[in-house]
Amino acid sequence: MTHVDYNRCLRSSKAPLTPMPVFLLSKQLLFPPPRLAEKDGLLAVGGDLTMERLLLGYREGIFPWYSENEPIMWWSPDPRLVLYPAELHLSSSLKKKLRQHSFRITADKAFPEVIAACAAVRSKQRTATWITDDMLQAYICLHQAGFAHSIEAWQGDRLAGGLYGIALGKCFFGESMFAYISDASKVAFVHLVQHLAAGGYHFIDCQVVTGHLQRLGAREIPRAQFLRELKKALLSETVCGKWEDPIFQD
Repeated sequence: MTHVDYNRCLRSSKAPLTPMPVFLLSKQLLFPPPRLAEKDGLLAVGGDLTMERLLLGYREGIFPWYSENEPIMWWSPDPRLVLYPAELHLSSSLKKKLRQHSFRITADKAFPEVIAACAAVRSKQRTATWITDDMLQAYICLHQAGFAHSIEAWQGDRLAGGLYGIALGKCFFGESMFAYISDASKVAFVHLVQHLAAGGYHFIDCQVVTGHLQRLGAREIPRAQFLRELKKALLSETVCGKWEDPIFQD
């Protein structure tokens, strides 16, 4: 692992050509301390998307986020957006939607379809996606190993929305969500939170700020606090395998 000058223009053609120091990862399975990240959260570039490196990154509060034709970028934002299950906020309209039972909710029934849909929806909206082909395949491998999970919302046999993320210890790292039908991803998210609460999970790592998640109860905490709470959550054993909680039965 060496220290290099890296240019912001790799992330945005409109960014100033101001060099900033980040860490260049080697083949060695190692990350620099998150406290050394830049103000925007960028910590390192390079490395790979092997299962071992991805899991190590999540355990240390670091995640990959980059676009096609860019090097792999690793981030640890400060502050960090998290949602504690007890703080889930349901609007009146969302409560009504839940009472209507408009969607059938399952877990781990269509992981490849969910992650592909997350990427496709962003592309259709002309929003840059970090779910490159390499990322997609890497997270499917994590799912097959029992670390990555999906929540699906169905209308009949049609996939209406969903989300996916990584479960380690008693922490869930949320990655992305999508909806083909209004509120489908929100309903899937509520069921996820209920499932995590029942399982004694400490919090959901929402990574970066979005108004959508803040309206559902997520809030920012300092990175140092996040890392302390993550360390505690990881003291619990990680239970690998497909989720089969009754909440998610067909």
